[in-house]
Amino acid sequence: MIDLPVDELREGLLASLAVERFADDVLAAAPFDSVGALLEAAKEAATPLSLSEIEEAIGHHPRIGEAPVGEGASQAFSRAEQAGLGDADADLTAALAAGNLAYEERFGRVFIIRAAGRSRAEILEELERRLELPNSTELEIVGEQLRDIALLRLEKLYGERL
Repeated sequence: MIDLPVDELREGLLASLAVERFADDVLAAAPFDSVGALLEAAKEAATPLSLSEIEEAIGHHPRIGEAPVGEGASQAFSRAEQAGLGDADADLTAALAAGNLAYEERFGRVFIIRAAGRSRAEILEELERRLELPNSTELEIVGEQLRDIALLRLEKLYGERL
């Protein structure tokens, strides 16, 4: 049985997905028999996220290609997730910055994507594809991406410890 102190688990949940309702729902399912059970409870709690929850969570994510501001677990995760993108050529960096701006102008929010395991070129390709989607479809994808990021973060936090 996994029995973490409630404050520690809440902190990890909010660093993974900064949505109070999500953390409350996962905590309500504790204690967990395994990391898999924790991840399943987190997946269920994050599916789906409401518009206000998406907005709540996005405030804790930097633009793709930009360093997070401040210190904390969420910022440390963002740094690590984007570190794998490596140095890109100037044209790719400029295209990603322009794509971020176009996305924000079109949808009024920061572009969210699970960066872990993707190259800058793959991220740019997905950004350009998603720019063509209707807002309702894009919101669903943003919610899914936030959930996927949260599950990866939780697995990193607790996978080895539990």
